[in-house]
Amino acid sequence: MLPVKLTSQFTLNTLRRFHHGTCHSYLSSFSNSFPHKEGRTGKSPRCDSSVLRRVLYSHSAIRPSVRPGQAGLHGRRAISISAAAVVNSAPAPVQPYLRLMRLDKPIGTWLLYLPCTWSIGLAGDPGCLPDLGMLTLFGVGALLMRGAGCTINDMWDKDFDKKVSRTASRPIATGEISQIQALVFLGGQLSLALGVLLCLNYYSIALGAASLSLVVTYPLMKRITYWPQLVLGLTFNWGALLGWSAVMGSCDWSVCLPLYFSGVMWTLIYDTIYAHQDKEDDMKVGVKSTALRFQEQTKPWLSGFAVAMMSGLVTTGINAEQTLPYYVVLSAVAVHLARQIYTLDMNNQEDCWKKFVSNKNLGLLLFLGIVTGNLWKKRRETLLQNEELQDIR
Repeated sequence: MLPVKLTSQFTLNTLRRFHHGTCHSYLSSFSNSFPHKEGRTGKSPRCDSSVLRRVLYSHSAIRPSVRPGQAGLHGRRAISISAAAVVNSAPAPVQPYLRLMRLDKPIGTWLLYLPCTWSIGLAGDPGCLPDLGMLTLFGVGALLMRGAGCTINDMWDKDFDKKVSRTASRPIATGEISQIQALVFLGGQLSLALGVLLCLNYYSIALGAASLSLVVTYPLMKRITYWPQLVLGLTFNWGALLGWSAVMGSCDWSVCLPLYFSGVMWTLIYDTIYAHQDKEDDMKVGVKSTALRFQEQTKPWLSGFAVAMMSGLVTTGINAEQTLPYYVVLSAVAVHLARQIYTLDMNNQEDCWKKFVSNKNLGLLLFLGIVTGNLWKKRRETLLQNEELQDIR
């Protein structure tokens, strides 16, 4: 602990010497956030150690998960690294490409990946966990295909992105990456994604290749229809079909179709919420979305999509012979959706973003329900076998 204290004291003393006992200008932006104590002159505020430590840690790319002074054994601290910090720490020439594939914003990858996990989980053997190798393979595929989709989207939307405040800093819009460079990068991502696809059976290879037309044409839909979110749903939830076929060799449409339908309804919910962030800019540049289509009637529409989603998930569970834990979790999913829609502030960009991001937790919750429901199947079968033996006796 002594080295930690000495280092901390050295840092504090160094910062104090910047301005002879007064707060350095670097901290001026935080002056309203912390209580100040007047010095002897009654004019200059003094920075105490707690303020300095809070400022230092708030400006770190990698932040401790415990407060300063609460270090664990031998002064070690647990750290958490964000995706944005990883991108920012990459070599400068590489960063624009990582941002082009949205590696700094992994929520899109999660939303593409989660329907795959649902399907893989439902296709698992009764009483068994999902195939971890297949989950990993689809995770890599989701990362690559989401990156490819974002690259295609930004190539199509270069001129639009320049006019929208949220997207004006994207690498193609700013000129950091040219259209030719983006095209080459896209080819590399699709080549790697093809390598992942070729690890699957022939049925799944053909099924996966069929989704490429949706990936390419989706960015154009916002110019044509007020329902681009529907096309995104058809694209993003293809894994609900592909995951089952990768495990089982082909699709059981009685399970896969209602699951796919539910996923499309889910996408209509979260991406309509997402689109409300840009509705003012979209109107200026002439881009269409369900947010502009629904406007003040958004919540009733989202409620209808939620009911349709839950109906599809119940149908999926029945056809997949799911058990009690699955339906218990479906109840929690329904509550999550209801709360998300009821508390949504459509005119608050920050709230729209929070609601959008919360769908990752909803998807993980549903995956948990599928896995536990599948594990419960073995117990149910054992109980039925015991009852049959008792009847025989």
